[in-house]
Amino acid sequence: MTEPLDVPKLQRRLAEFAAARNWQPYHTPKNLVAALSVEASELVEIFQWLTPEESARVMDDAETAERVTDEVADVLAYLLQLCEVLGIDPLAALDAKIDRNERRFPAPQDDG
Repeated sequence: MTEPLDVPKLQRRLAEFAAARNWQPYHTPKNLVAALSVEASELVEIFQWLTPEESARVMDDAETAERVTDEVADVLAYLLQLCEVLGIDPLAALDAKIDRNERRFPAPQDDG
């Protein structure tokens, strides 16, 4: 049986992968942010000229779905590596951001 995935485990795998190739000197915050931007742009490129309806069905085509999935993985990999280098817990950061957004943008109250 496969162990469940979690963020720290994935960050360790990414760090081990980079270490085995001696890539750590290149994994500076600046370089990781640049790589993250490039990968996000590659994801945008898939959707660039699609209509809203076509974009909603992007996962229906196996080849396109594979491309989208790969780019999402690349974006997440670079984001997790950046968080590791900067000492950010990405789940705690997201949780705190949701809390701030809930305060900044309260849901409309139902008057009925």
